[in-house]
Amino acid sequence: MKKWFRTIVRFQLLTFLSVSWVNAQETIFDRLWTDPQVADNITRDIEQYRKGDAAIEFIDKKGNHVSKVLIDVHQQTHEFLFGCNLFVLGQLQTPELNTKYETAFAKLFNFATIPFYWGDLEPEEGKPRFMEGSSFIWRRPPPDQLLKWCKEHNITPKGHCLMYVKSMFMPSWTAKDDPEKLISQSAKHIDEIAQRYKNDIFYWDVTNEEIQRKNNPKEWHMVPGNYLSWCFKYAGSKFAKKTVLIHNEAHQVFTDTDNYIAIFSRLKKEGLPVGGMGAQMHAYDREAMLNGELHPPKQQFDVFSRLGKVNLPIYMTEITVPGRGDNGAVLQAKIVKNLYRFWFSIPNMAGITWWNLGDLTAFRDENKAMGGLLDNEMNPKPAYETLDQLINHEWKTNLKISSDSHGNARFRGFYGKYKITIKQKGKPIEREINLTKTGSNKFVIQL
Repeated sequence: MKKWFRTIVRFQLLTFLSVSWVNAQETIFDRLWTDPQVADNITRDIEQYRKGDAAIEFIDKKGNHVSKVLIDVHQQTHEFLFGCNLFVLGQLQTPELNTKYETAFAKLFNFATIPFYWGDLEPEEGKPRFMEGSSFIWRRPPPDQLLKWCKEHNITPKGHCLMYVKSMFMPSWTAKDDPEKLISQSAKHIDEIAQRYKNDIFYWDVTNEEIQRKNNPKEWHMVPGNYLSWCFKYAGSKFAKKTVLIHNEAHQVFTDTDNYIAIFSRLKKEGLPVGGMGAQMHAYDREAMLNGELHPPKQQFDVFSRLGKVNLPIYMTEITVPGRGDNGAVLQAKIVKNLYRFWFSIPNMAGITWWNLGDLTAFRDENKAMGGLLDNEMNPKPAYETLDQLINHEWKTNLKISSDSHGNARFRGFYGKYKITIKQKGKPIEREINLTKTGSNKFVIQL
């Protein structure tokens, strides 16, 4: 009896200590993010940088102002890019799982990362897997298939990536130790992609993880000294001028910020068409984040303030927050909410891309993190529901207004496309306006 009693007491004590440890971590995390200086800045900057003022003038067919017009304002889309990779579209085990994946994706995101990893795109030289119906490779559906789906669902595609010469992601037939030959092969590779997609894909990660390449050259193909400059110069000559050409970097964005900034300073000084700064955050150590050791808000404020001085759009390109373990899904949602609100408040931020939508759809051991927004049955986890609340509700403007005696109506709303429904006698009149960060946002609607 005494042994049994001691076992019960020991179990209860361990449970208490475990719960207390988690609660202590949550307390640290909550305290960091609810600090008035942090929380107030986020709220203020979302209002300042993610919204604009719309002015609408209502006139009749003769050009006279129409007063006291009742108007319903409903935001339809976001200008800001909320994204995820689309790497397993159509690849799940059953039609039901694929349908749930597609529905969840289209409900939340307007931006999709399409895989162009050279090793899987062209495993056999001269036979790239562009076309729908190409041979199956897990997490590498043919780009044509993904692009078609994006067009059907009004989702903006991004190619990832033109050049990523880490050897494990390169075709076996490419030149590993001959930089000049590799550049010749790379030019042909970029030519083929640009010829096929330059009129459909206007966002590209041109290069990827340059700091890691320099830190660990043995794991990468050898490249000439002007490799990064060549990539942007050559890509810029092949794609449309409006294409956003991005350099994407891993955790060094936060641990080696000076070196990361130097990359863009050099590219801009050379007059190359770099159009965006990509930053990854695969925060596999969730506990370090909860106890304030990894990516605390004030450290991120400092990093993004410095990045802002480069004067380029910033894109969070790959995000993972683990959902593993007891209470893991709830803790994941808590972290996700604070991170997204913070990033959405950054003046130069133009897009945020979660990495793997569903559990067990990640790369190899990354699946252990259970870092999806959906579980392995493609059902929404708390983090997905949290983002749905932010993106589709809190960050969308829907209101009722009326024009004044001079036929003018104004409102402040999140940037994006709006449906304006005018209530007059007879059938309602519908119009569309686009509230943009760079436009005049003055509109004339004739009734």
